Amino acid sequence: MTVIAVASSELAETLRQHAGDTLQIVDISAVTSADDLSDAARQAEVLIPGFLAGTSVLDLIGSLPNLKLVQLMTAGAEVWVGKVPDGVTLTTSSGAHGGSTAEWAVGALLGVLHEFPGFVADQQAGHWNRHRTDELAGKRVLVIGAGDLGHNAQRRLTAFDATVTLAGRTARDGVVGIDQVPQLLPDQDVVILMIPLTDASKGLVDKDFLARMPDNAVLVNAARGQIVDTDALLAELNAKRLRAAIDVTDPEPLPDGHPLWSAPNLFITPHIAGAVPGAAARVLDVVLDNLARFADGRELRNVVTAERGY
Repeated sequence: MTVIAVASSELAETLRQHAGDTLQIVDISAVTSADDLSDAARQAEVLIPGFLAGTSVLDLIGSLPNLKLVQLMTAGAEVWVGKVPDGVTLTTSSGAHGGSTAEWAVGALLGVLHEFPGFVADQQAGHWNRHRTDELAGKRVLVIGAGDLGHNAQRRLTAFDATVTLAGRTARDGVVGIDQVPQLLPDQDVVILMIPLTDASKGLVDKDFLARMPDNAVLVNAARGQIVDTDALLAELNAKRLRAAIDVTDPEPLPDGHPLWSAPNLFITPHIAGAVPGAAARVLDVVLDNLARFADGRELRNVVTAERGY
């Protein structure tokens, strides 16, 4: 019998309802240290951390001698890359969050272009501030990230008559290479970030990157906060040269009094792009499929490797 240690009580209960007789689901959501692990949990071959799990679950790996697979509930794996022991496979739930994250990106972009946050403030103040706004139709949009999220965004943006360019790590059919981004930036009205946080992407959007974007362009970050240099972004926002919508920040969560809270031309949400009702079912589909593949010895989906990242 394959033992699965699950650090999410909700997912553990759901897996019990779907798992066959060959899987034993052990809920470790209340475990705070390795000393609290049950004998059954210590036999786990598969570890499923909770959504956006931190280092507390990571610290348990050394107490799981039979561990062979870490299956994440998120598409991002930055906390885990390089941290799993040799012989342990790391997989993500890529494909479960692409649609909702793309919806957030398009919705946030529309909100910025049509000045919805400003109109909400006017409504609260009882101020009838009629004026012309911007629009998405005809905009040139560069989506950095050509995986599930990027392609979901491309389909939705195209429906609004935007011209979309996808950029990925390497150039291929329909995708430009990341090395071409600097020369593309001056011609883009919008840049949307949908890439994982890696050594290569950390700090990618720095002072020089932002300086290449044209006046009044919009930066949308649906990826990870550390991909953007916060100080550089603040400088552009405070100068009112660029606009932005971000679902992620650096630091995160954003502390009280941080200058991003009061920066002009900025719309912020608290990392909720993937937090939608259908996400749990889609994650479950990915997890169950990989568990079946693991049990049958078949090739796993969404494997993370040091060589090719995601």
